[in-house]
Amino acid sequence: MIFKGTIIKGIGGFYYVLVENKVYECKARGIFRKDDIIPVIGDTVSIEVPSQDDVGNIIKIYPRKNILIRPTVSNVDQAIIVFSITQPDPNSYLLDRFLLLVEEQKLPVYICFNKIDLDHQNQVCQLKKIYKKAGYDVLLTSTSTQEGIPLIFDLLKDKITVFAGPSGVGKSSILNKIEPSLQLKTGGISDKLKRGKHTTRHVELIPLKTGGFVIDTPGFTSLQLDHIQLEDVSYYYREFRPYLSSCKFPHCSHIHEPQCGIKTAVQQGHIALQRYKNYISIYTEIQKQRRW
Repeated sequence: MIFKGTIIKGIGGFYYVLVENKVYECKARGIFRKDDIIPVIGDTVSIEVPSQDDVGNIIKIYPRKNILIRPTVSNVDQAIIVFSITQPDPNSYLLDRFLLLVEEQKLPVYICFNKIDLDHQNQVCQLKKIYKKAGYDVLLTSTSTQEGIPLIFDLLKDKITVFAGPSGVGKSSILNKIEPSLQLKTGGISDKLKRGKHTTRHVELIPLKTGGFVIDTPGFTSLQLDHIQLEDVSYYYREFRPYLSSCKFPHCSHIHEPQCGIKTAVQQGHIALQRYKNYISIYTEIQKQRRW
């Protein structure tokens, strides 16, 4: 029997394919390995299943509309990048790296600052100002007070959404509030490292009762950018785009060259200085990788 479904999980060479309300454990056919094709979470696939059996083989992988590198998932409709306002403290450099990868895939994205009930120094106002100026929708949430949770509930309906962010920021806690039956494991903060403990061990597409899927990804603190083209980095900064044509030199790096539209926009306050500093760090990192 042939069925069409979605890969929702992959562990140890086995892929778990959801077909309507049933999950089949499948192996990928050898032809995929021969062609250097690896099935990923989110793929739409055809599977062949012997009659009256729950085990099958993936026989076809349909074209992907997009694919994220880390977490490796395909056919995503949107991303919600979650950072906490404290415990652990937000890292704008890491956030900008996430945004770069999402922009590369042209995904709609929301930035969520969680644990705002613990924001005793009102940090969130400055962060919200920076990223709204950059052109992003910013969500503020608290699982303690429920602030912002209904909004995320509405955003997830009938979409495939990737939840991304470092460990300990509360991704699993937010999802548990939205759908308590998920019972995702949550973790505290490492006293020694002052960052989150990993609780999600693998990438999994989780079906929601309200419709759609959510991907609760393993937390991590670094993102590989070595596949990004150096000349594209500035374009992936949304707020840079209106000023790119104002540079004197066509291949301006926006770092060393005179008469640069981006540097002028920073000086005039149209682009946040912190975002520009992160751009320089990311650009320099990718440039060094190219030299190696």
